[in-house]
Amino acid sequence: MKPNKAVAVIVAVSIAAAGTSALAFGKMRGEGERGSRGEMRFEQLDTDKDGKLSRAELEAGPAARFASTDANKDGKLTADEVTVDGQKRAEKRFGKMLERHDADKDGALSLEELKGGERHAQMFDKLDADKDGFLSKDEMRKMRKMGKRHDHGKKAD
Repeated sequence: MKPNKAVAVIVAVSIAAAGTSALAFGKMRGEGERGSRGEMRFEQLDTDKDGKLSRAELEAGPAARFASTDANKDGKLTADEVTVDGQKRAEKRFGKMLERHDADKDGALSLEELKGGERHAQMFDKLDADKDGFLSKDEMRKMRKMGKRHDHGKKAD
């Protein structure tokens, strides 16, 4: 094999391996089964419910996610399988968005519904501590801290 072809093969294999690892890691982080920041919840990983995670429990997460995406069960992921899986997750996420934001219940989201209207204006006013009509870096940091304390509108413990 010529050196250029060898390098191309190594790069292609590396990209494929990285993509599979990224998919497995993303799946382990809990696409569709999220904690407050997208991570798979401790309770989901702790399959024997003993209050602690073993190495086997941590390693089982990505394997289970890989298996659920591998529709034809051949031990390999194709672009079609990943696309179908991603489409299912996107539909589920959009369904949740509709539940939260579709004020007129027409099954679609307008820009106004997505913007949050009065709720966002109130949040801006609350964060604008110095009332100058702008959010500073410090005020934005406060917003991020508030977001970490909330999980879908509920205060975290």
